[in-house]
Amino acid sequence: MIKVMTWFSRKPGMSLDDFRRYWREEHPKAVLALPGLRAYNQNPTTDGGYAKGDPFCDGVAETWWDDLDTLRAHRGTPELDALMADEAEFIDPDRRQHLIVDEVVILDGEPGPDALKQITWINRRSDFTPEQAHAHWRDVHGPLGAAIPGMVRYVQNHTAAGQYDNGREPPFDGAAMAYLKNLEAARGAARSDEMAATLADESNFATPGPPSWVIATEIKIV
Repeated sequence: MIKVMTWFSRKPGMSLDDFRRYWREEHPKAVLALPGLRAYNQNPTTDGGYAKGDPFCDGVAETWWDDLDTLRAHRGTPELDALMADEAEFIDPDRRQHLIVDEVVILDGEPGPDALKQITWINRRSDFTPEQAHAHWRDVHGPLGAAIPGMVRYVQNHTAAGQYDNGREPPFDGAAMAYLKNLEAARGAARSDEMAATLADESNFATPGPPSWVIATEIKIV
């Protein structure tokens, strides 16, 4: 099973309410028409993400597929053409990116209705190979993140090995998805020793500087 993460912002001049409505009510018709789709989540950025201006993105879509051959089979089909045409109704094409990723579930809890989902994109240090960075992120950093108080689910999305073929560099080496029980738990986690240890470890494999991240509301479409 593989996953495609696609993140994007609304097209210029479109209100946030109209963007969210179209994505939630209209766009799934085109996505669900693609053969072989196993699951589909939408993750719109929460209102709080706009308090200081536009966030990193307006939302993140997650789609699951059996394998790469299933994705390749969409090329040139009417279903894919219809999907891309529908994206133009609400997405800014210059602010749309995607990754093909392998999910690594570090903590497999069940988030409740009040859970906060933080999505943080990761780039490796320049002196690390992809393999080295992915190994440290999974084996060392993963257990640190899972130990943070209030963490109910923690998923790492590692950019698939094939995305590095022929010297290519994907936009990110992956994205972490951390589910905290609720807002109160998130505030407590921020003050915890476990969070301090997790943040301190980031420089051991990831590039320094302000991270790219959003807080989102997870909506399971199928």
